[in-house]
Amino acid sequence: MSLQQTPTGQNILVKFDIQDGVLIASIDNPPVNAGSWGVRQGLSDAMAMASTDETIKAVVIIGAGKTFISGSDIREFGKPLHEPLVPQLIKAIEACPKPVVAAIHGAGLGGGYEIALACDYRIAAATAVVGLPEVRLGIIPGAGGTQRLPRLTGMSRAIELISSARRVNAPEAVRLGMIDEVTAEDLRSAAIAAAKTLAGRKRLVRAMPIPSEPAEAIAKAENAASKSAKGLDSVDIALDILRRTISMDFDAALALEREAFETLRLGEQATALRYQFFAERQAQQLPGLDKAVPRAVEKVGILGAGTMGSGIAIAFLDAGYSVTLIDRTDEALAAGLARIQDNYAKSVASKRISDEAAVARLAHLGTTTDIQVLADCDLLLEAVFEDYDVKLPVMRQLGALARPGAIIASNTSYLDLDRLAEASNRAEDVVGLHFFSPAHIMKLLEVVRGARTAPDVLTTALAIGKRLKKTAVIAGVGEGFIGNRIYAAYRRHCEFMVEDGASPQQIDQALQSFGLAMGPFAVSDLSGLDIAWKMRQRLSATRDPRERYVAIADRLCEAGRLGRKTGAGWYSYDKAEGRGQPDPKAAHIIDECRRQSGRPQRSFSDVEIVRRALAAMVNEAVLLLSEGIAQRPSDVDLAIVNGYGFPAHRGGPLFWAARQPALMVEQAVDELEQAAGFGFRRAEISVLLATLSI
Repeated sequence: MSLQQTPTGQNILVKFDIQDGVLIASIDNPPVNAGSWGVRQGLSDAMAMASTDETIKAVVIIGAGKTFISGSDIREFGKPLHEPLVPQLIKAIEACPKPVVAAIHGAGLGGGYEIALACDYRIAAATAVVGLPEVRLGIIPGAGGTQRLPRLTGMSRAIELISSARRVNAPEAVRLGMIDEVTAEDLRSAAIAAAKTLAGRKRLVRAMPIPSEPAEAIAKAENAASKSAKGLDSVDIALDILRRTISMDFDAALALEREAFETLRLGEQATALRYQFFAERQAQQLPGLDKAVPRAVEKVGILGAGTMGSGIAIAFLDAGYSVTLIDRTDEALAAGLARIQDNYAKSVASKRISDEAAVARLAHLGTTTDIQVLADCDLLLEAVFEDYDVKLPVMRQLGALARPGAIIASNTSYLDLDRLAEASNRAEDVVGLHFFSPAHIMKLLEVVRGARTAPDVLTTALAIGKRLKKTAVIAGVGEGFIGNRIYAAYRRHCEFMVEDGASPQQIDQALQSFGLAMGPFAVSDLSGLDIAWKMRQRLSATRDPRERYVAIADRLCEAGRLGRKTGAGWYSYDKAEGRGQPDPKAAHIIDECRRQSGRPQRSFSDVEIVRRALAAMVNEAVLLLSEGIAQRPSDVDLAIVNGYGFPAHRGGPLFWAARQPALMVEQAVDELEQAAGFGFRRAEISVLLATLSI
């Protein structure tokens, strides 16, 4: 098939130009130059042309637009792949008798970097990044990445780079040997010059030996990689391939790598991770928003310098915004400023950022007790105590202060955004920006759309989320929105199991073994038991007394056991130990509540615990989808994975449920209904799961 043809008749994706005897193959596959079939075919044609045309002395592969090759086209991974495959293209590059130069700007990742590894020389712009992030998609490098990278970096470094999926900036990539040169000049011109310097010489990475290094260094890298796997089969398999192929014939090693890649790409974990990948992109889409133009936001005012407000301030500073942090007292401001300064000091000490970067970010931070300063801000965000008596007066103040066109945001995690918006007297300008603690670290951002939120305000909120590098999910107004509502149901049913005989430790351990980052009781201790306690107190007046209510968490709070911050909650905490330990005092409170409930006690298997806990998530998720709180099932899964530690390689609770026997899911919900009793709302789970294309 010629360059002028493609299976679907789309535009040419690789354009040719010859300059001074150098064939320039420019990849033009916007927006990110993914290595789709058309790109592979175009580059294969370029190799064929260079091989047969005596006037061509060298080839430069370069990307048009903002990037080189961002990676393979992930949309192809779940389907039969069409030739030429990446390994076939790479074979053509290496077989080409003329030297081939990869000119990298933007991102050269995954299959894109593997193509660069097949070239004879790699030159990059100073702002470029390269890497092999495949394991985070449940696969391994499948076109020689596990074999060529160690020949450039050494085995221990290759293990670290492949298992961590780390993106490496161009200056570091030169130091590690991943690329040959960084240029500050015009990349195209510099690449042509480099091609001429090669003077017809091939310098194939495959012909290089793997540098020798101490066995201890390799073992250390392997151990660190294994610990970081967190249930990802791809990491363990990548390590196995690297171990087994270190002394193998190169082509035999390539075949073994490809076989593992093909098995993984069609597996459950890779399917789940691709689902998450596309869910994140789909979450930004909402009918009617495509024509809304975002408002300009550069100056951000944050009201509330507590732990949450300080974390939000860091998130905005990291994204390049100018931030004014406001609180009622100098003491509160000083504490908030100290938290922010300490964060940057730790980031510098751990070399995550430079000292200069920390100074620059702090230079964009102002603190004051004068709320009038907010009148000059583009975004006014309240992060005060989660109580109507506190938030409503604040929203009235912000509504009066904000200049025309400014956006007012609430960080509420449970409260009715519409009620808060009405208090501002300008509900069209109000949106919810629900950050998760710690706000500068957690990826999830729930963007809450009020009944009167203007389309351009919602579009602006999504743009802010993107600039903050958050995973933004749109939620409707409702108690707890998406994440906290599902999590409350999950925690409630876990507490039912505790009251019926399971220990908090067993429940936490069972769910961690399934893959959750932490169990519900360890999470409660980390976030503070008083947050949910206040929520339960607020709802107590409307709670039907016939509904089952577990008072254990209330009794813990009444005993001053609010979690890590008080040294005790469901567990006790020793500063030297750091991790929670089972506590006889907590066990005594649990036993007392069990006796008062009069419920029969029984044992639970780990399998039953996981089934019940996940079914609680699924049932509540389907309820809120039916109510329009979430737009689509993938939004729910995205929120639970990014905000609550659900393992991404399991896709999310709805993805998980869609892959279980329908009868098992329904039986698990039967168990929920029996345990909850009066007032339990059963969702039409089977109806939803039957319609899911996940």
